[in-house]
Formats: sequence, C-alpha cells, structure tokens
Amino acid sequence: MRVAIIGTGYVGLTTGVCLASIGHRVACLDTDQTKIAALKNGKIPIFEPYLEDLLADSQHNLEFTSSYAEAIPGAEVVFIAVGTPPTPSGAPNLEFLSQAARSIGEHLDNDFTVVVNKSTVPIGSGNWVESLLRDACEQRSDRRGPEFAVASNPEFLREGSALHDSLYPDRIVIGADEPRALEVLYTLYRPILDQTFPAPTYLPRPETVSAIPLVSTDLASAELIKYAANAFLALKISFINEIGLLAERVGADISEVGRGIGLDSRIGPRFLNAGIGWGGSCFGKDTAALIATAGEYGLHLPIVEAARKINCRQRDRVVEKLLHELKILKGRSIGLLGLAFKPNTDDLREAPAIEIAQKLIDRGVRVKAHDPIAAERFCREHGKIGVQLCRTPYEVADACDALVLVTEWNEYRDLEWECMAKRMRNPLVLDGRHALDREKLQRAGLRYLSLC
Repeated sequence: MRVAIIGTGYVGLTTGVCLASIGHRVACLDTDQTKIAALKNGKIPIFEPYLEDLLADSQHNLEFTSSYAEAIPGAEVVFIAVGTPPTPSGAPNLEFLSQAARSIGEHLDNDFTVVVNKSTVPIGSGNWVESLLRDACEQRSDRRGPEFAVASNPEFLREGSALHDSLYPDRIVIGADEPRALEVLYTLYRPILDQTFPAPTYLPRPETVSAIPLVSTDLASAELIKYAANAFLALKISFINEIGLLAERVGADISEVGRGIGLDSRIGPRFLNAGIGWGGSCFGKDTAALIATAGEYGLHLPIVEAARKINCRQRDRVVEKLLHELKILKGRSIGLLGLAFKPNTDDLREAPAIEIAQKLIDRGVRVKAHDPIAAERFCREHGKIGVQLCRTPYEVADACDALVLVTEWNEYRDLEWECMAKRMRNPLVLDGRHALDREKLQRAGLRYLSLC
C-alpha cells in the first residue's frame, strides 16, 4: 500500500520504517529540511536500538520529503504523527496537528484515503481533524473534493523497545466511525496481525507471538484507550512509590513487596519498580491532558492527579535523602549517573535528572554527570543549567560527596565499585532505581542508600 507519514519524530519515524519493512511504500514528511536531508543520508536523529539497521534494510520502500505535494497524492493511508506538546494548562497544543490536517486536505487526490491520528490527541480530535480536512478540500477549485475518512490508531511504544513493540505489539487499536476505514487499516496491518512478514535477524520474532489481537472500535474510544493506558501505568509507578514510603518506615524491602504483589496475575510485575519515578514524553503529558479533558466536562480525576503529585515528590526525596546524609549541601560535589529518562534512549523530555540537577544547583551544589548516550543531547538542550559533563562514570566519582543512580543503564551495574569508592571524597551512593547490588557496593567500601 501507499502510505504517507507526517512527522519524523520518535513515533512517525519508527512507524514509517516498520511499515516499509513489511512491504509498504512509505513517504515520510517533515517540515524540518535539515532532518530530512540527514534521513536521506541514513542518519537517524534519535537513538533507538536497531532503527538504523531496519532503515537501511527498508530503504527501497522509503522516501523522505518536505513537500506535501510529493507525499500525499496517491497515498491510501496518511498518518499524522506530529508533536502535541503540553500548554501551561496541561491541554495539548494542537497547532501542528491543525497545520498538518489542512495541508493534507489541500493535496488529497486518491479515490479514498484514510487519514489517521497517530499523535496522542484529546478525545474528540478525530471529529475536529475531519472538519479541518473537509474545509481544506472545499476550498480547492481543481475538482470535486476527494473522499476520505478519519481514524485513530494510537501507539503504545516503549522508547528503547519501539521496533519490537511495533512489529510484535500486545495489540493494535483502530478507531473509526467509517467501516471502509477499518477495512483499509486492517489490510495495512495484516502482515503484523498475522505475523506473516519475515522477521529481521536482529529483531527475532518471540516464540510466544503468533498472532496479534486487533481492537476495532469507534473514534472516541480509541482516543481514550491511549490516555487511559498511560494513566494506568503511571498510577502503578506512583502507587509502588507511595507504598515505598511506608516500607521505609516499617523496615520492609520495597523490592520484595513489589515482587510479591506483582506475581498476582491480576496485577502483574511490570511498572512496580520503586524509585525516582517516571519521566519521558508520554506519562506527564498524557496524564495532564486527561485531567484537562475531564475538566472540560466538569469532572475531576483525583487518582490521576495524585499520581502526578507523588511522581513530583520523588525528585524532592532525592534532595531530602542527600540533605539528611550530608547535612549541608552547599559547596558539595554530587554526581549523577544517567541523564536520559530511561535506558536505551537519548530522550531527555521530562527526564528526572534535569529536575534533580536543577534542585541541587539551586542549593549551591556542584553537579557532575555522565550518560553513555544522552550526554551530547543534554549539552545541546540543557547546557546552560551548569552541569559538568564527564566522559566516564569514574570521572564523575572524582572528589564526589555522593553519587545518585538516576538512569539504570546496564554499564552502571558492572562498574568497578572499589575504584569508584577510592576516587570519591565521601563514598556514598543513592540508588534511585533499586538497580545496584547493595552487598557488592558495601563490600567495595561504599555506603549504600535507596530512595525508599
């Protein structure tokens, strides 16, 4: 099938490369001409494991352009995957979505085209995009307006595992009020639904995956599924962090508590790891948008609101823990291990490390940091806050009064902790992710603390 994707950010680029890899002809469009030029040369603007390999293997089915006139005509499916950053109220900024919808409407020429909201958008956006498309089509004077339908196809990608989640997803959700749109998208996704595509050697098909569930529903339900899913995952993380406070007071091991409740099949073990809390582009933005949407209907979502408050509190608890141990922070040197909001990505959006660094700097702390992937991006995007970036974790440890594990990169688990301890002025490690071996660090001469 002929596919166009508007936006080559994390979601758009991953979606485009994966659809090309299963045999579709895909045109990826972005108004950032520098990014398009880089993609044409095979350079990926984000870090995602195996994305560069899959792009190279799918190059024959891919084209990159900055022109709607090149990407839209002839496309059977058009995905809108533009950014929807939060406004001060928490509601998403839909400026890019509006621009994309109008530009698509100006260039549609297929007999029937399905325009798909892939971006995470407020409930009701499908109807709004349809009205924008219709307005743009009616303003054309060339001929009778083309036929189209709008659908919602939310993504459930984990950064660091996005290709796996695209090719072997837990489910595919499609929302549309037009039956023909559902049929077109079923055809588009059939190789994934039936798992009939040849699996890349570097992304082998899991033995347990043979077919993928399809959820076909209406537009509003599909839009709410996305928000509800992310809100629930955020709730699980905040819940275990709240229980962690009690565990610390009564002397319980929160890691064992999380394991014990996670083995209940009704609950499940994932997202029950206590620590600094969630970051990234989804949970914060989507929970805020869900609260804002509820407010438009005169509703409050106190559980979701509490999850956000608990998550913010975890950053403050890092400072509180360090203050309790060191007594005075002003003039101290504290090192952060990890800057990205999670391992296997260079994404710094809502990254806990940024907020923690700023809180420490505001208290007169000299902050040093290391990240194996995200350091260069941090320097570009947050260099002004005054964090000293180090080439190795061992440089971070030099004359440090404390180290904080912020991102649980595997390489931090395997550090030579005896060497780290000798380099530090005060051998104290605060494990913000419950990812380090307490006994190993203590044998190395370090004082080990966990966040809860």
